[in-house]
Amino acid sequence: MKNEIKKPPTESQTFAEYYESWLRIYKKGAVREVTFNRYQMTLLWVKRLIPNLVLRDLTRLNYQDLLNRYAECHEKQTTIDFHHQLKGAILDAVDDGLIDRDPTRKAIIKGRVPRSKKAKFLNQFELHKLLSALDLSGSLNWDWFILLVAKTGMRFSEALALTPSDFDFSRQTVSVGKTWDYKHGKGFVPTKNKTFSRKIQIDWQLATQFAAMVKDMPENKPIFIHKRIFNSTVNGRLKKLCVVSGIPVISIHSLRHTHASLLLFAGVSIASVARRLGHASINTTQKTYLHIIKELENKDVDLVECKLKSKSYLFYYCYELAVPVYGVSSCM
Repeated sequence: MKNEIKKPPTESQTFAEYYESWLRIYKKGAVREVTFNRYQMTLLWVKRLIPNLVLRDLTRLNYQDLLNRYAECHEKQTTIDFHHQLKGAILDAVDDGLIDRDPTRKAIIKGRVPRSKKAKFLNQFELHKLLSALDLSGSLNWDWFILLVAKTGMRFSEALALTPSDFDFSRQTVSVGKTWDYKHGKGFVPTKNKTFSRKIQIDWQLATQFAAMVKDMPENKPIFIHKRIFNSTVNGRLKKLCVVSGIPVISIHSLRHTHASLLLFAGVSIASVARRLGHASINTTQKTYLHIIKELENKDVDLVECKLKSKSYLFYYCYELAVPVYGVSSCM
């Protein structure tokens, strides 16, 4: 048959050849295109680092050597991802009897020391200056887009996909259930996972403004898309606004960080911020905003210390524990 997949003999099949076939059979069409592209990148590294290694000869020793060589020019988290993308194929090969034992067992993950990463964001004063510089006098433009992202914390592709039907002005919410594929020009695509889909509460002023702007627009067409759009287009406009406002130049994604940071500083719980941002796990929020969380914890320590020194607090504490209060020392 013409369409029959020709496989090299099992004894001589290289791991790179097996992995390429495995991707085509198990992953192509089953995962998002962006995810499949990451698998393809892993395949390129396999071809580069172990082009001639026969599948049956894959052992713990040469697999560890593969990880070590990859880790020489990648950070640890990237190496972990590389390992996980290979492991699925390798375990299938073990199940099919192509490899005698699991060579990924007890693998040691190494990697370069990660560069210091700190989410760049504006403080409340700087954000106010930016929003004051927006031109909101006419029809929907990129200034309206910047305003929306700043006040909702949406991802760039999520905000691009918004249609009039996504707004519930009576309840003051915006529904996020899809994204816009601006990179490949494929239009609407589903969100990556269920946690990305959510309703975001907006303030009455933003609701009133957008109600007026979208009232005559088609219900299911994106409100910001009229032609092919690129991330650099919006970032270029944002850069000009930052320069005019005399504030640090940030990207559109940094507006998302700004939104989350200001919520955390305002006392909103990490769990609520995670839901609003559509993070897959609260751990993602904690890792991204670790520096802010630590700063807030330091403030909490000061607050607790201040409260503990307060006589009124000590009286209340003794009362709750039914301790006789004859003086501050009675409950200490």
